[in-house]
Amino acid sequence: MSPRTTLLATEVRRVAVLGGSRIPFARADGPYATASNQRMLTAALAGLVERFGLGGARLGEFAAGAVLKHSRDFNLARETVLGSELDPRTPAYDVQQACGTGLQAVIAAANKIALGQIDSAVAGGVDSASDAPLGVNDELRRLLLAARRARSLGGRLGTLAGVRPRHLVPDIPRNAEPRTGLSMGEHAARTAREWGIGREEQDELAATSHRRLDAAYDRGFLDDLVVPFRGLERDQNLRPDSSPEKLARLKPVFGVADADADRDGDGDG
Repeated sequence: MSPRTTLLATEVRRVAVLGGSRIPFARADGPYATASNQRMLTAALAGLVERFGLGGARLGEFAAGAVLKHSRDFNLARETVLGSELDPRTPAYDVQQACGTGLQAVIAAANKIALGQIDSAVAGGVDSASDAPLGVNDELRRLLLAARRARSLGGRLGTLAGVRPRHLVPDIPRNAEPRTGLSMGEHAARTAREWGIGREEQDELAATSHRRLDAAYDRGFLDDLVVPFRGLERDQNLRPDSSPEKLARLKPVFGVADADADRDGDGDG
């Protein structure tokens, strides 16, 4: 190891995760149907601020993001800080990497702490299947932009007169990977086949996961992590009575049973 490499290695600081905060996960179109990404993320941050006595504290940074964002969420992390009890001078920025958004935010913050750029940070992510952004289709978007550029009222009305019923069909996010066109469920089924993970193994893992989560709640393991929100105190998808026998009776979709797969939901942490 060269002297320079040794010097750099000694400058890297150890990073510790001191705690966390999240709201219970809810089913899509359920209790959080009208809760925005910002509202959910602010609730989780508020729980963390209260738990660790961070009111008025100026942290090194707050890094967070969402899987799908409305245009109004262009500065989601910053607005979340301003809606919390943290010092508003706490820097904040958005991160986005699909389902890895929250983890990537944690890694980014940890790297800065390790290199001595900051001393403390909060990081997380949020996702709302209920409040997915719907856009206007491209034809309507072009007409609206042309109407905005028109120099007279008559010009605007003339442009808008070109709107047809087909233009009113919204651009809805698809549950499909852009390159393959396959949904998450179809990819999960393909992965299970290629790795030889049978239905019985999937059912056993799913049932065990439900039982362990229920036990964790019962013994208070999650008391300092989960913040009640909109009437929920536990994850809504939790099924304490799940068993491999019950799951085996469910009809599979794409080769994977509903109980063995991820499902659309709302939550953050």
